Amino acid sequence: MRALKLKLRTAAYLALAVFFVAIAPLVAMGQGPVSFAPLVKELQPAVVNISTTRMATRRDLGFEFPELPDNSPLQDLFERFQEPDFEHEEPQESRSLGSGFVIDAEGTIVTNYHVIEGATEIWASFVDGARLRARILGVDQKTDIAVLKVETNRNLPFVRLGNSDAAEIGDWVMAIGNPFGLGGSISAGIVSARNRDINSGPYDNFIQTDAAINQGNSGGPLFNVDGEVIGINTAIISRTGGSLGIGFSIPINLAKPVIRQLIEFGETRRGWLGIGIQDVSEDIALSLGRPNTNGALVLSVNPDGPSVGTLKEGDLILKFDGRLIERMRDLPRFVAETDVGKRVTVEVERRGKVETFEIELGLLAQENPLDGLEEIPLDPPPEGLGDMLGFEFEDLDPENRESYGLKDDTDGVLVAMVLPQSDAEEKGIRAGHRVVEVNQQPIFTAAELRTLLGTAIETGREVILLKIADPVGNRRFVAIRLNK
Repeated sequence: MRALKLKLRTAAYLALAVFFVAIAPLVAMGQGPVSFAPLVKELQPAVVNISTTRMATRRDLGFEFPELPDNSPLQDLFERFQEPDFEHEEPQESRSLGSGFVIDAEGTIVTNYHVIEGATEIWASFVDGARLRARILGVDQKTDIAVLKVETNRNLPFVRLGNSDAAEIGDWVMAIGNPFGLGGSISAGIVSARNRDINSGPYDNFIQTDAAINQGNSGGPLFNVDGEVIGINTAIISRTGGSLGIGFSIPINLAKPVIRQLIEFGETRRGWLGIGIQDVSEDIALSLGRPNTNGALVLSVNPDGPSVGTLKEGDLILKFDGRLIERMRDLPRFVAETDVGKRVTVEVERRGKVETFEIELGLLAQENPLDGLEEIPLDPPPEGLGDMLGFEFEDLDPENRESYGLKDDTDGVLVAMVLPQSDAEEKGIRAGHRVVEVNQQPIFTAAELRTLLGTAIETGREVILLKIADPVGNRRFVAIRLNK
């Protein structure tokens, strides 16, 4: 009996040892601390509450009465109390709250632009009770980042910026901030997803987390288990204004060059390729013989831009500075993150051949709302197919030029009629448009279009790539499925 008990005890010890051996790598890899308390003590002093004051009218604050139907019994009551002329109303003081974090001992603070937008006064409150007035060093609306500075005669606690590219889905993260004005609040969770595009700006690439982020957390840091900032908490998806476990943070690797430039120049200085691009739909990929929809298709080249003489319309950009373009939106972000004047390699596919070019980036003009990169909506999937191309075409002549208001020097082949419910109609081709390229080959006559169409059929192509010009000169690529 004693021998049996000894064996059972030995087995239990062995099982426990195996368990600790199994979890040891997880602890070593930082998969989750027993407690966040040591990190909180270290990091909380460097996280600040941002409070602002701005002048606003009741309209700015949302105090407008609703529209009422005619003969409503409440009409007289609303007219009695409603301010009829918001235009001449005196501005009133409005306050808002947010979060931020100190990145050096001299008092440089990072937060969101929307936290301090329109502020006449900005204050940073620390966990030790200190409250310091802050001034703006620079802001960047496109990435929603602002850099502030407070003046003090002591060295301030600050945090380290980490590497957001190293963050993996499932990693533990911690947020410190000022939700609903409750300063110094801590929440923890995991990285739920990466590379999220929530259509908030041209460089969307958010980290998604289920760490509770609420109103007032904006501008605060998202930490990894090593105590490094990997994100700036910026947005939530919520029906009530409270956390639903879907929060978004700006990756710190995207923010680093912006922060550096705002500190150094007071503004951002982004790289510029000087091209217009569009997405690669499945049909366009098929027409190019591509195995996937990776890349950005060059739609136009700015004659004054750095790419002129190097890139051409119809080039498919596959890599920029060694980085793979998995989707069109990657390219403007990669370019914006690159220093002005840097010589970068651009890998493109041109008529089935992969070539590499070197381009020196120019400076993106701040007033350009499109960031020098034109985005064309993705082609909708075809629902109906017409005869062959789905439209009839003819050579340009004086009569049809006059009918559609086309200049004498316009080129291409005229779209005379589009068949109803055809693929061409679904993809926005209309009578009066012109076909100027077929499968990246310029055409000038209807005969050339027929020849290239016949070649496509003979080689078994299911899709043909057209470059279409509208009557005012705007151009785009359209992939049309052939009806054989």
